[in-house]
Amino acid sequence: MKLISYEEKDALYEKYSSFPFHTAKADISGCCVKLYTLNDHIKDMWEDNFYSMSETVRSHGRVICLDDPGRPLEVLFEPNTKTAFLFNFDYYGWIKSVALALAGDILEDEHQIHSVHGAALDINGKGITLIAPSKTGKTTHSWGLLRDKNARLVTDDWYFVRLSERRPVAYGSEKNCYIDADIGSIWDEYRELVEKAKFDNRQRAVVNVRWVTGKGSVVPLTTIHEVVMLKRDKSDARLVRELTSEEAWEYLSANDLCNPHQMVRDERKMKLRETFFRKFLSQSRVHLVNTTATPQETQAAIRRILG
Repeated sequence: MKLISYEEKDALYEKYSSFPFHTAKADISGCCVKLYTLNDHIKDMWEDNFYSMSETVRSHGRVICLDDPGRPLEVLFEPNTKTAFLFNFDYYGWIKSVALALAGDILEDEHQIHSVHGAALDINGKGITLIAPSKTGKTTHSWGLLRDKNARLVTDDWYFVRLSERRPVAYGSEKNCYIDADIGSIWDEYRELVEKAKFDNRQRAVVNVRWVTGKGSVVPLTTIHEVVMLKRDKSDARLVRELTSEEAWEYLSANDLCNPHQMVRDERKMKLRETFFRKFLSQSRVHLVNTTATPQETQAAIRRILG
């Protein structure tokens, strides 16, 4: 990620303006983010992944995907116009994460709504969130919990939070989920869904989990009561331990907020995020779960925490 000036943004616009882009607008928590891509498969995945925004709504931010062999794999971001140029990205997961981070940048500054790179579910009327570094089981265990008929999914990857003096309210960000191909081998309930999905070059696909879990199994928001943080550490024999809000903040801080997709990381932005997370964590019960056991054993431990 590299920040660029308004003038550099204009120069890039002029250089690539003649490209025959496919375009699509997404409604990400009320922000209109416009995609420009030369790849019709990326456009199709974007439209499957996000809620659509009316073409009459002007964009609040732009994600422009470009192939240029003369440049490295990189993101150039102009923060005033919220314009991101993505060079040589062949992986949709990075593209959608940049779009979510871009919307998060807008909401953080203008509406005091903050981003969490995590999963959120509503179980018996109480919001549960799983927050974790990549590849430690966030999607695996959110989909594991969703097998319960009392559980409803808000998101398996990213949500936005509004704080008040009451419990935090988490809002979903995506219409459909972007999953790994192995989810069907972990939880049999999803095997047929995976078999019907069209996977990309990283063996990931956008799927509608409602086809398995039924109508009403995905909801737009929940009130967070429980925070479950995940780690994968073979040197730690403890499977579960409860954390104070200060310990939870230390874990998040040491792991880059479990979010590698932060658009701007200056002192002002990082202070905003610290203030948000300290309050967010103080309003919920927090546990840390080590995912070195089998998914089934870890899932059982998470369910014991949630009662």
